[in-house]
Amino acid sequence: MYALYSALLAFLLLLTLPYWLLQMLRHGKYRAGLLQRFGAVPPALAGRGEKPVIWVHAVSVGEVVASSAVIVALRQKFPSHRVLVSTTTSTGQKLAAQRFGPENVFYFPLDFAFAIRPYFEALHPELVVVAETEFWPNFLRLAKRSGARIAVINCRISDRSLPGYKRFRFWLPRLLEKSLDNVDVFLAQTEEDRKRLVEIGATESKVTVAGNLKFDVAPPPSPKIVASLRDSFSYSGAGPILVCGSTLEDEEGSLLSAFRNILANHPKAVMILAPRHPERFPEVAEFVEKLGFRMWRRSLWSGEPLAGGVLLVDSIGELAALYSLATVAFVGGSLVPRGGHNILEPALHGVPIVTGNHYENFRDVVNFFASRNAVRIVGLAELPLVFIELIENSEERATLGRNALAALDSQRGATDRTVSALLQLMSISA
Repeated sequence: MYALYSALLAFLLLLTLPYWLLQMLRHGKYRAGLLQRFGAVPPALAGRGEKPVIWVHAVSVGEVVASSAVIVALRQKFPSHRVLVSTTTSTGQKLAAQRFGPENVFYFPLDFAFAIRPYFEALHPELVVVAETEFWPNFLRLAKRSGARIAVINCRISDRSLPGYKRFRFWLPRLLEKSLDNVDVFLAQTEEDRKRLVEIGATESKVTVAGNLKFDVAPPPSPKIVASLRDSFSYSGAGPILVCGSTLEDEEGSLLSAFRNILANHPKAVMILAPRHPERFPEVAEFVEKLGFRMWRRSLWSGEPLAGGVLLVDSIGELAALYSLATVAFVGGSLVPRGGHNILEPALHGVPIVTGNHYENFRDVVNFFASRNAVRIVGLAELPLVFIELIENSEERATLGRNALAALDSQRGATDRTVSALLQLMSISA
């Protein structure tokens, strides 16, 4: 069963190899940590003495941010342990290294036994914590065989991923069930996620609802760029400020068209545009200039006054704080069928939020906010009008922002419940 899965995974990797090589050559993606992904344990991990290990896996930036408070709590509760963090993406790696020290961070290995086994032989983790839904069969099998306790936290089964799990279960039924059986505790975000976990094969007694860790994320420290931009906007009389975050291809054109309408009535308006994927920064810059907008690139901006144009955020890790500048915030990945992105980042600042109607990846959060009049959900046709309405109606903006903060505050507590469950799991294994 596992041999068949590994053979299929290897075949898929070989089949898609030209894509990975092209991404490496064109954008430098996946090159970082390549040896670690194939089982080369970094010396900083292997040579850290005999302290017991807790291994936390957080795929990318969102999972690192959501899991950070849990990681800090584990460090405090288990000072004699090393808490090590793996990520899959380079952006997640950079953020984790900043927060927890580069000596405690590494790239997650590919799901082949030859790549995973060296990590368990070197680290011997007592506890493995996986954020969200990384159900890698070989990894979970070898983690269980190593004697580690395994917890999946902040677990969600999205509308988009559920059919995939069902197909996987149809073709390799025993493999998915066995993989899920290796997990000791699942901590689901919602009751719907709990039901879906059981539906795809998790043992019902192992699944509990702990809430969404992303509700507990504190506002990020304000980087210098935020204060600098505030000063620039004040000096130039810029406004309103439209912050469009995590945007994807096929969205920027519609957003810039809507912004052109805003400029017609507010010639000193500024759009802060933050594309989701760093490799698209040059492409988006060229697109903005081609459309005739005045543009500044964050990486080249030296503090001059900004007004009447687009600030392209070609940097990583600043968007969450930049939302605090918004007159209106738009969260991308949602005007096209890509599932949307996290609306909690602008909610932390109490700013009015607009998102598209493709928000399947965050259905529970967005629906909850919508029930509290804390977000505007729009299609492509309504987008320009909604922006104008909110810009012209300060009372409605204040209500949306206030409601967003209240909705977020009402759902806090997942971190405490998660840490409590992990402490219980560790006491069982002791």
